[in-house]
Amino acid sequence: MADIKKLAKETAVYGVSSILGRFLNWCLVPLYTYVLADTAEFGIYTNIYAWTALALVILTYGMETGLFRFINKTENDPLTVYGTALTSLFVTSSLFLAVVLPNSGTVAAWLGYGKHPEYIAIMAAVLAMDAFGSIVFAYLRHKKKSVRFALLKLFFIVANILCNIFFLVLCPKIWESAPRYISWFYVPDYGVGYIFVSNLIATSLETLLLLPSVFVGRLRFDSGLLARMLRYSLPILVFGVVGIMDQSLDKMLYPMLLDDRDAAESQLGIYGACYKIALIMMLFTQAFRYAYEPFVFSKNKDADSRKVYADIMKYYIITALAICLGMVAYLDILKYLIHSSYWEGLVVVPIILASYLFQGIYFNLSFWYKLADRTIWGVYLSLLGCVVNCALLFLLVPRIGYVGAALASLSAYTVMMLVSYFLSQKNMPVDYDLHAIFKYVGLAAMLFAGMEIFKTRWFWVNILINTCLLAIFVVYLVRTDLPLSQIPLINKSVKRNKKQVS
Repeated sequence: MADIKKLAKETAVYGVSSILGRFLNWCLVPLYTYVLADTAEFGIYTNIYAWTALALVILTYGMETGLFRFINKTENDPLTVYGTALTSLFVTSSLFLAVVLPNSGTVAAWLGYGKHPEYIAIMAAVLAMDAFGSIVFAYLRHKKKSVRFALLKLFFIVANILCNIFFLVLCPKIWESAPRYISWFYVPDYGVGYIFVSNLIATSLETLLLLPSVFVGRLRFDSGLLARMLRYSLPILVFGVVGIMDQSLDKMLYPMLLDDRDAAESQLGIYGACYKIALIMMLFTQAFRYAYEPFVFSKNKDADSRKVYADIMKYYIITALAICLGMVAYLDILKYLIHSSYWEGLVVVPIILASYLFQGIYFNLSFWYKLADRTIWGVYLSLLGCVVNCALLFLLVPRIGYVGAALASLSAYTVMMLVSYFLSQKNMPVDYDLHAIFKYVGLAAMLFAGMEIFKTRWFWVNILINTCLLAIFVVYLVRTDLPLSQIPLINKSVKRNKKQVS
């Protein structure tokens, strides 16, 4: 029981820090959209960070998982495993910098940012430090230093936010009144470049704070061990690359799919900002993943496990649909999180919400190959989604712009979800309550249609109509699957009222 409590505590620390970190990072989105000169600058930010996410997966090449696998083997010395992984990441990150920095102009030109090769140089330095730091953070997790792990992660986020506020908000105000104080380092029209500078400063500070966790003892390097770790980790790299491409391919390729580069960056900025509005759905999906995966493995041996999996699927879909409807219902309020120049892209928000819904269902279904130790199917399904996504991006984006990008992503997750469902039913069948699930999906679809059909030009009328329609979903849920007597806190009030009546 003590071990379970300790695991629960660490899971909470990691989960809360990750979700809180994502939320705090997201808080920069309103700042960017209100401060940056035009939507194209946010498009540059969106595009470069999409490529950065892919590069980071390649630069870590699965060694975090490899560290956990080999450091827990009794025949291996933990400090040798840690030292070997650290040395490997340090060498490859240094080689990456040695190649990219002298060629940053070429890379920038290929990505379409030839006028700003420093963007690439800055992010290359950030990537090198992040890749090296990933092993240090993995070692902290191995040593059960969950609080230190969380504090360091949150320190980076807070430092990044403060640097962004300094460069994007305070410096322009100082420049207007007393430019002499900051003219030696501040360039007024550098705009999006200060986002990258802020990231570099915050990452550098984080790396310095990680150094005490690097020099933890007599670290050793073992070339034979490295070979075994690479054989184990490189397949994970393939899975990671395909997975990140499923999430970011639209943002990586978008500027290359239109003839007008300026228009492409502007549209990508609008698309990227509207994508960020779906924060609540993203956080719910992330929290579900944190909780569900360890639960599946621990529940697998129980006799009623598949009944529980079916119930979880049903209630995940119900909750996700409620979040989707709620966000669509109050989109007229949520849109103020971004500048009005981005509002034309709000049409993609329901599509993005549906993508997160299907992504969560796909993850829910993925237990069949994980429990059977057939994780190669995860690679196959991700590759299938990547192919569908890529094909539709090339087909739709030149014709209908960012709506096509959103539809491509939705289609990819739809295909992955459906194929995974049929494979799971063949290999590890679960009796999902499809009748109830489709009732909820159908009701949600009708209510969404109602929100569109009854939309007026009056803000408060729309809010009232949408609230009534959302209430229909809630009432149906309470009457069908979630009686008030089963809800904590509320059930006490219900029981008390019944006693008073009697």
